[in-house]
Amino acid sequence: MTIDWPPQFPRTSAEDRQPNNRFDTSLRQSIDDLADELERVGADDWRLETAAEHQKRNPRYPYADASPDDPGAVVRWTMDGDQYAAACDAYTRLRDNIRSLYKYIHEKRKMESRPVTTGESEFANARLPPADQEIAVEAEPPAHVVLGVDPNAGPEDIRQAYRRQAIDAHPDNGGSKREFRRLKRAKEQLLEEVAA
Repeated sequence: MTIDWPPQFPRTSAEDRQPNNRFDTSLRQSIDDLADELERVGADDWRLETAAEHQKRNPRYPYADASPDDPGAVVRWTMDGDQYAAACDAYTRLRDNIRSLYKYIHEKRKMESRPVTTGESEFANARLPPADQEIAVEAEPPAHVVLGVDPNAGPEDIRQAYRRQAIDAHPDNGGSKREFRRLKRAKEQLLEEVAA
């Protein structure tokens, strides 16, 4: 099976995917949490796309032992007449990519509920362009998810999480430049937020 990956979303190559031991949850729980979050944001309808075989009686769920060659996941939803999508294939396990989608939407929903006025909805970067328009859209998890720290982590926790992951992600240790830069951006963003 293959995933109907949005063409404007870049893919992570198999060699750049990272193992992730930060999410202590099951595949089922990650999908249930994703469903709850989409309901909270007011999604009219949604579907989860993976390369795993999905259950016949409950097509939103892959089988519990799913371990497809392509662990990526795409969630598509409609809200107020617009179509949205978020995708993640940064991790080696399907469960972790789905968990990242849940955390991304959860953080966006929390930001959307703040009494702050901005130029666009927090979900604007996940809105799919009309079929006749070519716009690059990338859904990257929030910085604290990338580093695997609490959203309110202090500077020392942020630096420790970065150092721990940067060792494996560094190109000199067999990691990828892309992942190393992503970790660095996440660290810098979180440290800026803490300092503000």
